[in-house]
Amino acid sequence: MKKQRKIIIPLAFLFLIVVAASIYTFFYLKYDPTLTNLEKRLEGMSMAHPLGTDHLGRDILTRLLLGAQQTIGFSALALGVALLVGIPIGLISGYKRGVVDRLFMRIADSFLAFPDTVVAIVLSGLLGPGIGNLVLAIVMVKWVNYARLVRSTVLSESQKEYVLVARTNGLSALQIMKKHLAPHIIGYVLVMASLDLGKIILLISSLSYIGLGAQPPVPEWGAMLNDSRPYFQSNPELMIYPGLAIVGVVLVTNIIGDYLRDQFDVKKEV
Repeated sequence: MKKQRKIIIPLAFLFLIVVAASIYTFFYLKYDPTLTNLEKRLEGMSMAHPLGTDHLGRDILTRLLLGAQQTIGFSALALGVALLVGIPIGLISGYKRGVVDRLFMRIADSFLAFPDTVVAIVLSGLLGPGIGNLVLAIVMVKWVNYARLVRSTVLSESQKEYVLVARTNGLSALQIMKKHLAPHIIGYVLVMASLDLGKIILLISSLSYIGLGAQPPVPEWGAMLNDSRPYFQSNPELMIYPGLAIVGVVLVTNIIGDYLRDQFDVKKEV
């Protein structure tokens, strides 16, 4: 019960951010997040601007909430596509083996020869700046991890008696993968995905910070950090707000990932 109570707060925090960003954007958007107004630049907190304005007179709260859509939304998109690509490949590679498995392992080894971040930076640089290209680069890096995880689980499970019985009873490979193997990989995939979401958020924010992700004037948290660098000494809140947003969301996703790992009794190396 104590663990269940502990997870409620992180889930509520993440849910609140997503709901606030959606509701504020679609129903209460008062200010254009990209429209500059130099007459109102660097204003402090007020009823009109709860978190003040930035160096170009744009409402910080509006940009933070829209930045949540950019940072969290595109991170979830990249993670979702990586799952859609990696899980089927891992299932087929682990179950079929042979040439398919050997080909996959050669591809996986080439991707895993370097750290994820380095590969993502190189791919982003080759594809060109932009949030779409950054998401594509992350997908190209992350799908391998899920495919390898699923493959290793399928290799282990496919040798057990219940799978051999299913084959004897005439079930097709698709039926075996769907009914018998897929349920065994759900826990592992959920744990890795929840932990990976925080990593992808950091990756998108950091690459946007150095100019490879979201481009101005798009209100993305990493890009907001980069825009605010020259004003850190005079107006540190311009960097503090998006920085706290990134740290808070990443911390919450890690707590959720640890909780899921305990619930599914997944080994720590996952």
